[in-house]
Amino acid sequence: MQPIFDILFEQYYDYPTLFIILEIIAVIFGFLSVWFSKQENILVYPTGIISTAIFVYLLWQWQLLGDMMINAYYFMMSIYGWYIWTRKVDAIHFTPITTMSGKERIYSVGIFISTLIFVYAVYDYFDKWTDWTAYVDTLTTGVFFVGMWLMAKKKLENWIFWIVGDLISVPLYFYKGFTFTSFQYLLFTIIAVYGYIAWKKSLNNNPLTA
Repeated sequence: MQPIFDILFEQYYDYPTLFIILEIIAVIFGFLSVWFSKQENILVYPTGIISTAIFVYLLWQWQLLGDMMINAYYFMMSIYGWYIWTRKVDAIHFTPITTMSGKERIYSVGIFISTLIFVYAVYDYFDKWTDWTAYVDTLTTGVFFVGMWLMAKKKLENWIFWIVGDLISVPLYFYKGFTFTSFQYLLFTIIAVYGYIAWKKSLNNNPLTA
């Protein structure tokens, strides 16, 4: 049992206690945010804001710029999404779950490509192309940027992007030495699958969109 524990958590032996506590808090609120998203609950955004704010600080300290930019973007999009989700489309209905339009598919491709170019420029400026994980970071940043934008717009397809990005992030964060965060993305993957199913059912049962 001890060897397994060492493999999973030995990277934390030299970490400041404050960083460990903050990561755990951020993971908990991140889990709650994804869970509330699955439930189509507005609390997805305040919990997400807390989680991403903490991760921006931690990732800056760890010099993981791609991951930090993802969370900074999440923070800003959470504010935007909070507004969209609470906006009424008529006297009694709030913004419903819908699927992507043709124009939104084009926007998604644009966001993805623009993100890749932006992250590449940042990594090149800070000379961060020193490890293969930088290339994976660039890819996941693009995937997550699109996913977060679609979630803020309440588009069903956001879950597909989360699932793809989460599956890549589980081994990636474990390799980087952030076991708690890796476990978080494993839980995110499971919830994202159920989230897609729940939103699909809600979409089909909504008289505004059925």
